[in-house]
Amino acid sequence: MYESTTQMRVRYAETDQMNVVYYGNYAQYFEVGRVESIRQLGYTYKDMEASGVIMPVVELHVKYLRPATYDDLLTVKTQVRELPVGHRIEFYQEVFNEKGKMLTSGKVVLYFLELVSRRKTSIPEILRQRLEPYFEGKV
Repeated sequence: MYESTTQMRVRYAETDQMNVVYYGNYAQYFEVGRVESIRQLGYTYKDMEASGVIMPVVELHVKYLRPATYDDLLTVKTQVRELPVGHRIEFYQEVFNEKGKMLTSGKVVLYFLELVSRRKTSIPEILRQRLEPYFEGKV
């Protein structure tokens, strides 16, 4: 299993009148976690797009447990629990506050598509190679 963490601070503009992070912003927090998890592997979304592959979100599941508020330092934990073998990748994500309390959890499913044709394609070889060591003995 591959796991990474990314931290970010809640900005004022991300909160509502109750000083609570607006629920829709968690999709962006999850995105930051996914992008940074791939970057931590030594690859980037930008590299992937330059190679002709895009990754649209096709499913988003979120469970809200506790609120985050303005200026909280959040930690987004991102996991890939299975090595992708086809056109689909699943990211499991959790958001924690500074006290280590889980605020939100979710799963995001993305497809690998060819940039021009928008047809499903398999995981880019370089990304597969970077993820593979985390799944040795489980493939």
